Amino acid sequence: MHKKKRGKKLLFLLMGIACWILPLFSVQAQSIYQFDLEGDIGPAAWRTVKNAYSKAEESKVDLILIEMNTFGGMVNFADSIRSRILDSPLETVVFINHNAASAGALIALASDRIYMSKGSSIGAASVVDQSGQVLPEKHQSYMRGLMRATAEAKGRDPKVAEAFVDPDVELPSLKQAGKILTLTSSEAVTIGLANAEATSIADVLVAEGISNPQITIHQITLVDRIISFLINPAVSGILILLIIGGIYFEMQTPGIGFALVVAVIAAVLFFAPLYIQGLADNWEIALFVAGVVLILLELFVIPGFGVAGILGIICLVCGLAFSMVANDYFNFSIAAPGMLFNSFLLVIASMVTATIVMVIFGKSLLKTKAFKRLVLQDEQRSEEGYTSSRLNTELVNREGVAKTVLRPSGKVEIDGKWYDAVALDGFIDIGEDIYVEKHENYNLFVRKRRTS
Repeated sequence: MHKKKRGKKLLFLLMGIACWILPLFSVQAQSIYQFDLEGDIGPAAWRTVKNAYSKAEESKVDLILIEMNTFGGMVNFADSIRSRILDSPLETVVFINHNAASAGALIALASDRIYMSKGSSIGAASVVDQSGQVLPEKHQSYMRGLMRATAEAKGRDPKVAEAFVDPDVELPSLKQAGKILTLTSSEAVTIGLANAEATSIADVLVAEGISNPQITIHQITLVDRIISFLINPAVSGILILLIIGGIYFEMQTPGIGFALVVAVIAAVLFFAPLYIQGLADNWEIALFVAGVVLILLELFVIPGFGVAGILGIICLVCGLAFSMVANDYFNFSIAAPGMLFNSFLLVIASMVTATIVMVIFGKSLLKTKAFKRLVLQDEQRSEEGYTSSRLNTELVNREGVAKTVLRPSGKVEIDGKWYDAVALDGFIDIGEDIYVEKHENYNLFVRKRRTS
């Protein structure tokens, strides 16, 4: 009887010890930071990755998990993403759910481990332009180097990575000569490029030996979406068009207000997201402002069109183009090849487009009722002798006096009545005698009256 009691006490004691010791040997919950990388690799993808890694490192998680499905995108942003992954102290696992083509393959190679869903693929990383044409050898050479270096950094076969770009790399068991390499999920696992096939995130966690994870899903805020939208090159081109158009219409009808407001808002929407992204710097914004000031000085203060105007255009174009490219002042080596050229091309194309639109539609737009409702106009009082010049074509060759400074626009008085006028000489001071040379577009065009 006493033996049974002692046996029960011993059993309860052992069970208590087991309850205390066993949790020490069980798999502990691991903290994981998860986000998706889908669609084109571009400014939005780069912002997502940058923010996600910053938050993950601040939270001191154990693992970053990326679910990827992309056909590729811009090489410079893909390079920035792969560099961020390589530089992070945290381990990164990529789950390729369908596609990791081109830039996506480069990013996947930067991770510590790769898992692929059945039927997915990775590869085909030749550098192409927007029309799908393969770019010259210097671009392919740069991409081959990125692929090799990334694969070597993570202990993967650099020759396989290079074959994603170069059709001349020989891999008899994987691809035909002259073909770019693309691997299926089973092929990638067989050669050791990928760790295993998986059907879901849950399968990836099981393969990683994580049984009780604490997963934090990266949240993309409204501000992130707005910034990502505004830094899209297509949107940047439209904003540049609005900047140039607003400046043009303000110069055509000084003081209308609305055109200037449009130009200022477009400039803010252009520079602010780039500044937040760390691309646009103070000196680049100042260069743009200096360009605008020089152009205005050339048009309204300095007669003719010379050095100030040319310098103004150069400063304006450079300020816009430099703001879209990563640089250290005039050192653009940290930007991807061709990025500086592309930014200049975008700025110049937008300016040319704006000029064409203004030449074709400018005058008709200024005359529309809708535009007149939007602009701010001077108060016109008949008791002050003010009248419109719209129908006064008989004023041509009449003489008068400048009632305000004309730089080149201002007001003149003829026979006791005030009119809008534009100085064909570029500048006429207040009080100087003038004569009307022609009447056009609601304005009188005048010159200084020369005394004999």
